[in-house]
Amino acid sequence: MRLLLIEDDQKIASFIVTGFKKAGYAIDHADNGEDGLHLLSSGQYDSAIIDLMLPRLDGLSLIRKVRVEKNNTPIIILSGKQSVDDRIKGLQTGADDYLTKPFHFSELLARVQALIRRDSDVLESTSLSISDLTMDLLTHEVHRSGRKIDLQPLEFSLLEYLLRNQNKVVTRTMIMEHVWDYNFDPKTNVVEARICKLREKIDKDFDKKLIHTVRGVGYIVRESAS
Repeated sequence: MRLLLIEDDQKIASFIVTGFKKAGYAIDHADNGEDGLHLLSSGQYDSAIIDLMLPRLDGLSLIRKVRVEKNNTPIIILSGKQSVDDRIKGLQTGADDYLTKPFHFSELLARVQALIRRDSDVLESTSLSISDLTMDLLTHEVHRSGRKIDLQPLEFSLLEYLLRNQNKVVTRTMIMEHVWDYNFDPKTNVVEARICKLREKIDKDFDKKLIHTVRGVGYIVRESAS
C-alpha cells in the first residue's frame, strides 16, 4: 500500500514515515501544501495524511482542490487543532477522518488501515483470501491449509497488494509504486527477488501454485496458471 504524508514538522514527519515503513507501507512525504497537492493530484495513493497548518497552501484549501478534481483518495487530517468546530470543518471540506495531535502511532495506523479497507474492493473486510490461503489484515497473520506462514513486513505488503488484485495482472512498475517508496528503476531486480522469496513461503510446499508469472508483463495471483 502506498501512502502520502503532507506535514511540515520534520520531527513528526520522520516519526510517521519510519513507523509506516516498519509496518510495510510505501510512503511519500511533502513538507508544504503546494508540493503535497502536486503529488496527490499526479500520483496514485491508497490514502493521504494531511496536516492543516501547512506553508504555501493550507490543508483545508488543499483538500478542497483535491475534491474539486474528483480525486477520492481517502484522507485523514492530522492536526493540532482540537476543537469540535475544527473537526467538523475538516470533515465537511472532504476529509474522511480527523485525528488530533498529540497522537499514538498505533491509532494513526489503525485509522489509515480502516480507510483503506473501506475504500477497497473488499469493503469492511479484515481479511483477504484465495483458495486455501488467508491473510488477516488486523493481526498480520497468514495461513495456508491451516499452516501459519511467517512473512516480513515488506513480504506481507507485497502479498496484500497481489491479493487485492487477484485474478488481475500487476506489472513490475505497479508493484514498485505501491510496495516500495521510490520510483521504478527498470534495471533493478528487486521485484523478482522479492517475488521469488514470497513464492518459497507461499507456494513451494504446496501442489497448487498461486503466484504466477505473466512473461513480459508482470505477475498474477490466481488458483491456476490457465
